[in-house]
Amino acid sequence: MADTAETVIKTAFAPISLQGRPFVWRIGALVLGVLLLTLSSYIKVAMIPVPVTMQTLAVTLIGAIYGWRFGGLTIMAWLLQGALGMPVLAGGAAGIQHFTGPTGGYLLAFPIAGALMGWLTQRGWNGNRMVFAFAGMLISNGLCLLFGATWLATNIGAEQALMLGALPFLAGGVLKSVLGAFILKLLPWNKSA
Repeated sequence: MADTAETVIKTAFAPISLQGRPFVWRIGALVLGVLLLTLSSYIKVAMIPVPVTMQTLAVTLIGAIYGWRFGGLTIMAWLLQGALGMPVLAGGAAGIQHFTGPTGGYLLAFPIAGALMGWLTQRGWNGNRMVFAFAGMLISNGLCLLFGATWLATNIGAEQALMLGALPFLAGGVLKSVLGAFILKLLPWNKSA
């Protein structure tokens, strides 16, 4: 039985394979992922109490491309930079207060959402199966909204959190999921996977 499970995982779609790659290559991939997350943070529409950014698109793509482990690690490295004061969060924000304030739940959900998307991608929810890629992206975006709105509810109440921290982001989550699925479809390794 273990051989069957191992065979399925080995033959499933593998995003950028980091095993066996030189350490320098892995660091370069981490830096590139952090840069993508940072750039996505600067694409911002100001809303209160939580801004709209392209961060969830970047989070899900990094998970899908890097795989669940390295994708989650890359997202955590980016969050650590933000917590330490580097201007990498939404609109160049920085500091630990963003992890304890209204946006904290969303930020803390990002590595989980990225890892989930990576896990799903490695099991075939990738650009070769657009409906599954879209569904994976949508589930990951939904997870961010769930965690974020739940955290926000502790600050402003459940009804306000739903009205200000979840509902306004549903359409954007669907659009980002469609865009993410199309990006995965365009990636060159899908042709042979």
